[in-house]
Amino acid sequence: MAEAHQAVGFRPSLTSDAGEVELGAPVLQEIYLSGLRSWKRHLSRFWNDFLTGVFPASPLSWLFLFSAIQLASFLQLDPSLGLMEKIKESLPDWGGQHHRLRGVLAAAMFASCLWGALIFTLHVALRLLLSYHGWLLEPHGGMSSPTKTWLALVRIFSGRHPMLFSYQRSLPRQPVPSVQDTVRKYLESVRPVLSDEDFDWTAGLAQEFLKLQASLLQWYLQLKSWWASNYVSDWWEEFVYLRSRNSLMVNSNYYMMDFLYVTPTPVQAARAGNAVHALLLYRHRLDRQEILPTLLMGMRPLCSAQYEKIFNTTRIPGVHRDHIRHLRDSRHVAVFHRGRFFRVGTHSQSRLLSPRALEQQFQRILDDSSPACPHEEHLAALTAAPRDTWAQVRRSLKTQAQEALEAVEGAAFFVSLDSEPAGLTREDPAASLDAYAHALLAGRGHDRWFDKSFSLVVFSNGKLGLSVEHSWADCPISGHMWEFTLATECFQLGYSADGHCKGHPDPSLPQPQRLHWDLPDKIHLSISLALRAAKTLSGNIDCHVFPFSHFGKSFIKRCHLSSDSFIQTALQLAHFRDAQCLALFRLAVDKHQALLKAAMSGQGVDRHLFALYIVSQFLHLQSPFLDQVHSEQWQLATSQIPVQQIHLFDVHNYPDYVSSGGGFGPADDHGYGVSYMFMGDDVITFHISSKKSSTRTDSRRLGQRIQDALLDVATLFPEGQHLKRRGLGEEDSG
Repeated sequence: MAEAHQAVGFRPSLTSDAGEVELGAPVLQEIYLSGLRSWKRHLSRFWNDFLTGVFPASPLSWLFLFSAIQLASFLQLDPSLGLMEKIKESLPDWGGQHHRLRGVLAAAMFASCLWGALIFTLHVALRLLLSYHGWLLEPHGGMSSPTKTWLALVRIFSGRHPMLFSYQRSLPRQPVPSVQDTVRKYLESVRPVLSDEDFDWTAGLAQEFLKLQASLLQWYLQLKSWWASNYVSDWWEEFVYLRSRNSLMVNSNYYMMDFLYVTPTPVQAARAGNAVHALLLYRHRLDRQEILPTLLMGMRPLCSAQYEKIFNTTRIPGVHRDHIRHLRDSRHVAVFHRGRFFRVGTHSQSRLLSPRALEQQFQRILDDSSPACPHEEHLAALTAAPRDTWAQVRRSLKTQAQEALEAVEGAAFFVSLDSEPAGLTREDPAASLDAYAHALLAGRGHDRWFDKSFSLVVFSNGKLGLSVEHSWADCPISGHMWEFTLATECFQLGYSADGHCKGHPDPSLPQPQRLHWDLPDKIHLSISLALRAAKTLSGNIDCHVFPFSHFGKSFIKRCHLSSDSFIQTALQLAHFRDAQCLALFRLAVDKHQALLKAAMSGQGVDRHLFALYIVSQFLHLQSPFLDQVHSEQWQLATSQIPVQQIHLFDVHNYPDYVSSGGGFGPADDHGYGVSYMFMGDDVITFHISSKKSSTRTDSRRLGQRIQDALLDVATLFPEGQHLKRRGLGEEDSG
């Protein structure tokens, strides 16, 4: 989502000259360090690696194997074909009375070796199976015999009860695509948007690149792919996110919305209590690896590494680059209300506080009438400042207010109790949704701690939302957590008839701890400047959200088309007004599906070109083609927010109890950021953002074009002949 903005804005010299010196380091050293970081991550998860390293077996399977060998020995059978006897002979002779002990030790050692060999065989077999991509080429709704056989073997070798990280050691390495294929696909993708003259010039640069630089750069990427687990992911995190010096607000954060049409309770403290409790229940499941690994199309497991940093994580600013700080545990949340910061404990005697007890603590904060200290109210605007500026100010802040700063940065997550209501209103549905989106994306510029992995925003009328920092994980990870949170706090925890959390308060709990900031005078000016810049950036963002209810996923399925490709192609139609007939539309949808499947199998274009560009910078090798690729400004950045746990929601009986998705900032000063989410089978929610300073963009105008394009496309199909176009105002109010 928001990564589109950072990827478009990437430059190798993002920092000062010192940063460029780092980029000039020998590429072999950087590849070595990438592999070292990869292995360190494995070693830091020793217990997880033990549990997942024996998967799909289990520690109990060793005991079963050992017992079987002992039983065979008792029956005077030798399943080791003499190996146990040789092992016994190599053991020290402790005397006649220990002869049986030597036999047991020999059996245990043989069982361990055999068990390890079996596990290794299972790992290799599963990794080879997961390297198969033929299932992606299957026609919609069909499956060939080879794919059925492959799927059966994957299920057999995957075991019965996989944990979250069970597949990590069995996932194949990220393949490095052929550089010729990548260049060809890139030229195909830009051909429709370039003039003949510009395309010929770009194609000439591409041919020169293939002749002169491509083979050398590709060799280094191949080398890295064998040494590190992924040839591009650490560089993407480093250069697209952590080295970016831009404000995190709008540029590197995105938002997630509450239920669109319903609010389970209007009591702000109660909604916060249930939501925080549900989030911490999710963390508990995460710590115990009880979350099922995500399966692509229900078949192929995806990497689960990003789940590790959901909680207890903060992006720490640096002068040239940021770094991600992750704690193993945190027993409190940081809360912001009316310019004041609080520390609220989440556990009592090692047990998670009940929702009613958490509600009590939040209500105490809401009832606290003490004023904010001078400049404390706007302190969080520093986290929205350029990263170099915030890094320098943070040094002084850490010296003067270390305890308060640690309470915020060391929290499980950040909670903002807003003083204003939000969400859909009957009086002005369009404007209210737009304001809701803007409040989550930018707020007032000083009421979110943008460095935290995510901030839970609770509005005064009980409406919820998330503001998520992007560098630690992609949207599906936070989306998975958010689905669990909404379903749990509403359907499982629930509320009493008067809107409060169920259960009883706990008067014995201490009051929430007010955090005190000793702010030196030299920081005051920095806060004022950061606030001014944050308000300017916030005021420049134009957000528009609308539910499209003419049709949804079920209609698209009846047209025998991919729902995601259908929407993506319609968005192009809305932006460029092309592809006016059914044949061209089907062709465009098929092309999008082919590109999507190529990206899913590691054969995408952008990451490969990005990695080639990074290597060229390390080598100080000029490539006009790669410079051209990374200087382009893409005016339409799109993303679908998937619904991953539909079983948690009863969309047929309670269609309103589905999250309405979220959005992100525009990828270009003169472009749009568009995300969408299928709410059940019959509604699609769109989130559009652009900058008010641009004379070429208007979020609401694009929203109308999207609705028109969807209806234009739908009426091309026999199933959509009954649809009639309606105006935006009527759609929003309906």
